Amino acid sequence: MALEMKVPSPGESITEVEIAQWLVETGDYVEKDQAIAEVDSDKATLELPAEASGIITLKAEEGDAVAVGQVVCLIDTDAPKPEGGATAPVAETPKAEEKKKDTPAPAAAPVKTETYATGTASPAAKKVLAEKGIDAAGVKGTGRDGRITKADAIDAKPSLGTPGLGSRGEERKKLSMLRRKVAERLVSVKNETAMLTTFNEVDMQPIFNLRSQYKEDFKSKHGVSLGFMSFFTLACVRALKLFPAVNSMIDGKEMISYNFQDISIAVSGPKGLMVPVIRNAENLSFRGVESEVKRLAIRARDGQITVDEMTGGTFTITNGGVFGSMLSTPIINPPQSAILGMHNIVERPIVRDGQIVVAPIMYVALSYDHRIIDGKESVGFLVAVKEALENPEELLMDNNVAKALEM
Repeated sequence: MALEMKVPSPGESITEVEIAQWLVETGDYVEKDQAIAEVDSDKATLELPAEASGIITLKAEEGDAVAVGQVVCLIDTDAPKPEGGATAPVAETPKAEEKKKDTPAPAAAPVKTETYATGTASPAAKKVLAEKGIDAAGVKGTGRDGRITKADAIDAKPSLGTPGLGSRGEERKKLSMLRRKVAERLVSVKNETAMLTTFNEVDMQPIFNLRSQYKEDFKSKHGVSLGFMSFFTLACVRALKLFPAVNSMIDGKEMISYNFQDISIAVSGPKGLMVPVIRNAENLSFRGVESEVKRLAIRARDGQITVDEMTGGTFTITNGGVFGSMLSTPIINPPQSAILGMHNIVERPIVRDGQIVVAPIMYVALSYDHRIIDGKESVGFLVAVKEALENPEELLMDNNVAKALEM
């Protein structure tokens, strides 16, 4: 019996997906629940598992846009599983073997000799040289009578100082549905919001001191590292409570404010930027935040993140510092109204208690929608984040570090 596999719905409001990559080929034997394809929606890349075991026949090509519910492959559930996990070769009959012995081998075809002139390139070599932008006159041939072979063309390098020489190839590939949707949303943010960015700097020394003192015991007890993200997440939760307009968004002619903090964390995945959500971050401890960040990052990296896990955040944190960014203006993650940008930490001279000292400094940026967030609120929010990060024991740990870190 041939089972028709249809595209399941990856989430509410999604009507179409794109076949990003087939992980099997027509004629392969697949096991039930084996990943057979990766499909892109406009929100995530998901794996498509086989619904039964059997021989598969593909009905869609990579890059095809297919509707939810459309048949993309057939699985012959009556087909036996090949021995050794692969299709067994068909054994030849004794008569076939005997006939094979009696049949003389065909005579070798005469070798076709090249007819191009001495010192010139073969057709294959010409093509390679043209792609590399190299003049055949400057290439020494190793073939008969100095002819330029394909191997010579592959090994040829452009002369130094000669303009216009070198590789001039190009590659075109279709943008994934996820990447196209991200592009559309970013352009819409630019065109439809009154986005501004405010900046500040944070002295990270107090957090450095806490991590240096507690990170080994924290990891040993909880199985996760005491990173910067838990400090920033909890600092943002505190600031969002102080400035609720930053935890709001516009819906038509209405402004929606939330009494919870669902923090979206930008994560770089194999298919591009993913933004999974830490739900009710206001209820989480340092251990809870770090555990959730690790779980979501692994799922994003492995392509297992779901649409539901990336939907519904009220505020976003992005960390360009992991790639070396010193300063940036992060773009709002719609329909949210604000996003905090973290950056790299660099030792810089600052004034502390009237003295010039060297301290680990991070520049932070808050991009916000000026339609509902005023300058006073945006600046106040960022100052509140700065205060919490520079006084974590008092403002984030209630002067009880051991209890806050569950040590």
